[in-house]
Amino acid sequence: VQLDESGGDLVQAGGSLRLSCTASERIFGTYTIGWFRQVPRKGREFVARIRWDGRGTYYADSVRGRFTIPGDSADNTVFLQMNELKPEDTAIYYCAATHLKNRGGPYYMQATNYDSWGQGTQVTVSL
Repeated sequence: VQLDESGGDLVQAGGSLRLSCTASERIFGTYTIGWFRQVPRKGREFVARIRWDGRGTYYADSVRGRFTIPGDSADNTVFLQMNELKPEDTAIYYCAATHLKNRGGPYYMQATNYDSWGQGTQVTVSL
């Protein structure tokens, strides 16, 4: 599956952004989608994921309560709604897909367990 992220921008601290991850085929029923972010000289950090059946979401501690994967995601698009943004949220944000199902929760927090990746979208949060 091919993935394409969009929606990254420059925003002031406290603001909001909505990222989109559009897939080349239907997502739900097949792929678990993960959102990750990366800053220079660091590995990709897990942010959030939505389960392949669209029924389960999970968030990193650093974003829980501020970021959500909304329920209006379409068959081939997953959104990441980011509120109360902080300067430390500045990063390139990636979405990724894995077709493997029914693994334990920690499995989907590892970037190496995803098969397909988008090119990323830059989010910059200023003071």
